Amino acid sequence: MDKVNVNGENVNELLQAHAHVWNHIFNFINPMSLKCAVELGIPDIIQNHGKPMTVTELVAALPTLNPTKACNIYRLMRILVHSGFFAQQKLSDDSQEDGYVLTNASRLLLKDDPLSVTPFLKAMLDPVLTKPWDFLGIWFQNNDCTPFDTAHGMTLWEYGGHDPKLGNSFNEGMASDARFVSSVLIDKCKGSFEGLNSLVDVGGGTGTLGKAISDAFPNLECTVFDLPHVVAGLQDSGNLKYVGGDMFDDVPVADAVLLKWILHDWNDDECLKILKRCKEAISNQAKGVMIKKKVIIIDMVLMENDKANDETSRSIETQLFFDMLMMVLQTGRERREEEWSKLFSAAGFSDYKITPILGLRSLVEVYP
Repeated sequence: MDKVNVNGENVNELLQAHAHVWNHIFNFINPMSLKCAVELGIPDIIQNHGKPMTVTELVAALPTLNPTKACNIYRLMRILVHSGFFAQQKLSDDSQEDGYVLTNASRLLLKDDPLSVTPFLKAMLDPVLTKPWDFLGIWFQNNDCTPFDTAHGMTLWEYGGHDPKLGNSFNEGMASDARFVSSVLIDKCKGSFEGLNSLVDVGGGTGTLGKAISDAFPNLECTVFDLPHVVAGLQDSGNLKYVGGDMFDDVPVADAVLLKWILHDWNDDECLKILKRCKEAISNQAKGVMIKKKVIIIDMVLMENDKANDETSRSIETQLFFDMLMMVLQTGRERREEEWSKLFSAAGFSDYKITPILGLRSLVEVYP
């Protein structure tokens, strides 16, 4: 029989609740440990070793490591093995020693991997972006638009415009994500682009995704549209061109408008303005034979908790992390399907189709 404490509570349940609270108090240690490993270059060192790497070999391969800290490397690796970023293998059948190897997750952190998420990791864990979390409680009590405003006295976009280091880091992070998305998009979603004569990538940054699409579809005229300072100095090439402007005012005319990870940055009223500009852009384009005009959105569609199983519960948690991130850094949010549907209808669109093909994100095609 379970013991009961003086307050009449089950001791085992109390201890489990206590451990649960502790786990969440210290959950920040996982990403910070991962950031440390990336800064030390550990994924690339293990990859270049070519076989399971002992902790002694790893320490010897870290040229900037202070010798007095070498005894702590195994502790860093231990938490990262536990969280699935590295694994351990026996060096040989008769060996008593294990060596570290990469997992699928840590392969995405290799510097030269074309799908590397390292720039995104560095951008999201930059102290400028983590500081606003300290102001979340204060923000709920003041009139600031976001906790980022409370922490820094300006919006994220304004800060990025004044701080080239953060601006470059953010752009590199978005470009790395665009490379990842384009590899899946062009392979799995070709039908979404076939038959179009022109496409404008709104908020397309430095053009990573736009270039991938223009290369894959040489007959498609692609325009990367972003703020003037973002596209300044970028050169047109072939069927790809850059245009500066403001998506709240006007969007270049095209058969299709692409919005990759744009709408979750903005609240409903702001999204409505963007979607209306996009609808005008595809409606003003000359009618083409058998061309189905549309807006192509790459964003999250929040999964429903009541439909969750063990496999999807972690994905739901990550989606909710992003929703909180949008609240802290921006005025935006992640949305459920019914919330997307209301936005599309309010902007004057007649129909939409969701294709959940990008992991946590979906491809949503919206028709006028």
